[in-house]
Amino acid sequence: VQLQASGGGLVQAGGSLRLSCVVSGRTLANYCMGWFRQTPGAERELVASIRWSPGTTYYPDSVKGRFTISRDNRQKTMYLQMDSLKPEDTAIYFCAARMFATESYNFWGQGTLVTVSS
Repeated sequence: VQLQASGGGLVQAGGSLRLSCVVSGRTLANYCMGWFRQTPGAERELVASIRWSPGTTYYPDSVKGRFTISRDNRQKTMYLQMDSLKPEDTAIYFCAARMFATESYNFWGQGTLVTVSS
């Protein structure tokens, strides 16, 4: 599985951004996809995940109600819609994949930087 993330940028607090992650290589029905973020000196944090089929999602409390993960099966693309952005959302965002039966994400895309100004 190969992943290509895009869509980061600079946005003011309260604004929105949509990240995209194009996925290639395999059928994704048995995969779980995730968006992670990381800031310098901190551990990588899961901010959203989706089981490709049937589309079950998960969000931590830090982003629940503001971030929405989705996927387009025909385009083999995953999205992260980020609304009501806060300066503390500033980070490098990564998309990742794992087979549903495994615990660790073992396929990673390159990061895309999101900067939220106050």
